Amino acid sequence: MRGNASPSRWAWLAVLGICAFIVAFGAGCGSSDDGGSTGEELTTVGEGEGELNLICWAGYCEDGSTDPKVDWVTPFEKKTGCEVNVKIGNTSDEMVSLMRTGEYDGVSASGDATLRLIDNGDVDPVNTDLVPNYKDVFPGLKDQPYNSVDGQMYGIPHGRGANLLMSNLDVVKPQAESLSAVFDEAELEKYKGKVTAYDSPIYIADAALYLMATQPDLGITNPYELDDDQFNAAIDLLKTQNEYIGEYWSDYTKEISAFTNGDSVVGTTWQVINQLLQGDNQPVDAVVPKEGSTGWSDTWMISSESQHPNCMYEWMDWIISPKVNAEVAEWFGEAPANSKACDFTSDPNHCEIYDADGSQYLDDLYYWTTPLSDCGDDRGDVCKTYDDWVQGWTEVKG
Repeated sequence: MRGNASPSRWAWLAVLGICAFIVAFGAGCGSSDDGGSTGEELTTVGEGEGELNLICWAGYCEDGSTDPKVDWVTPFEKKTGCEVNVKIGNTSDEMVSLMRTGEYDGVSASGDATLRLIDNGDVDPVNTDLVPNYKDVFPGLKDQPYNSVDGQMYGIPHGRGANLLMSNLDVVKPQAESLSAVFDEAELEKYKGKVTAYDSPIYIADAALYLMATQPDLGITNPYELDDDQFNAAIDLLKTQNEYIGEYWSDYTKEISAFTNGDSVVGTTWQVINQLLQGDNQPVDAVVPKEGSTGWSDTWMISSESQHPNCMYEWMDWIISPKVNAEVAEWFGEAPANSKACDFTSDPNHCEIYDADGSQYLDDLYYWTTPLSDCGDDRGDVCKTYDDWVQGWTEVKG
């Protein structure tokens, strides 16, 4: 999976010093039996209200201020008359808190935040018939557990990516292709102090995924639905791994620097980081581990208290329109949601590199989602909630 990274990405990273997609989810991630969405949805899109207040991941709502050549907000404002006000959300926890103020019309939520927003009634279901470009969204992004409930979509897919396993090819020989490289003690010993992992409670799912493959007697079928025994096994595995970790990372620049300087030689990464390092001629490569992988998928959601719902629907259709979705995907470093976006990327290989149609690996990922007490099977409400995951991660890091 090699390719040339966009030079503009380096400028963006330097300017923004972007934080992690997901660092913390916060409290309140129990079962879904308290609260719930209002169940309302727009039936028609009328004249815009003249304003739109958004919570965005850095890089999703570019207006030319970061780079004059990167601007899809200004054309939207001119087309719709909806003036866009952007609040950058640095973590999912922050985004959830901001949405609960009722001051924002929408948010670019990742899968770890979406269920919390739905559960608490912070967002309304989305009428996809009012978003013409939705018909061209890749099927693998529709009606997923993290963006829908009982067949009802609660947002418009934006883009996605995988959590990959990256190796420094000068040091890790042969290249690591299994999660054993970061979880098996015999393998860890080879690179002690130079192993890296994603710094978030959601990383517990990666350990659970490894246990699914190596300890089938635990009975793990979903890395986000863990009962006491399964959860404790994952925590114990991560505590062992912690002894070999050089550093945890939670933003692009930290991991890029660590692999460039040789401080890290093997560990979790994103495709965009792999592309950037390769573009800088660093001896790295990343793969989907043979056991499979977790991943992230972002969704535009509309607030149940939106004061500008018409502008929000206009935005959701605009941001996944082919040309704009292509621009965002290349600038941000992800697979676009709209299948027609692939015809508009400046790099003709972008969609192949990022597996936009999901044919290589994206459709098979275990995408980040909020752990709930409901195990989703006949075990009932005995699974660990995200509150438990936060506590467990704290114990892992000590």
